[in-house]
Amino acid sequence: MKRALVLLLGLICLMSSACGIIPYQEGDINKKDENKPADPKVVSPMETSQEWTEKKVPQKQDQWNLLLVKKEYPLPEDFSVPELKQLKSGHMVDSRIYEDLQNMLDDAKAAGVSPIICSAYRSVERQTSLFNERVGKEKDLGKTEEEAAIAAAMVIAVPGTSEHNTGLAVDIVDIDYQLLNEEQENTPAQKWLMANSYKYGFILRYPKNKVEITGVIYEPWHYRYVGQEAAKEITEQGITLEEYLNRV
Repeated sequence: MKRALVLLLGLICLMSSACGIIPYQEGDINKKDENKPADPKVVSPMETSQEWTEKKVPQKQDQWNLLLVKKEYPLPEDFSVPELKQLKSGHMVDSRIYEDLQNMLDDAKAAGVSPIICSAYRSVERQTSLFNERVGKEKDLGKTEEEAAIAAAMVIAVPGTSEHNTGLAVDIVDIDYQLLNEEQENTPAQKWLMANSYKYGFILRYPKNKVEITGVIYEPWHYRYVGQEAAKEITEQGITLEEYLNRV
């Protein structure tokens, strides 16, 4: 299965470069075209764990909370699913971020806003199922297997390339506005989270003005745990996780 996944990743990256496909977005699939950034540079995803560790990566990359996962950097082959813990909402996250996340949600509610988690940990197997379902739908529209895989990757992350597979990412929306689009930024919950999430170790992972670096369009609902020290530095400097890790 891993071999097939690697081949699929390679095919998608190769054909995405040739066809000018937009960067992946995990949220709203009906986003307006003008919000889609140009393709970031494509880095081969066919990396082994050895190749990963041999790169000149800052030491802090080795910390579990700073793992970079995206199309260009799939989960390492030796990645192990962390111990998971269930939130009050029923969603699962890495147990190491549970306390900080729950405190953030509780404090937000105490401040008079109502954030709710709509997505958290997602297994690679579940991601595979979602991806394959989307491929099937694209094939039903008359696309070839290759065309269907590329089209599916535009709206569903290829298994092993989603931050949700790590248990460190959560999608949070306002209880009174649960659509995954840019209007989410105007809700009371998001305004509070954008101003305070770093205090609990979270960052807004895909900012509006950084799409060429992240490769993902603006998602004012996707928060990623990086730890309080890193979150403070990233927020104060107005940078992304990629820039913090020197992986631009």
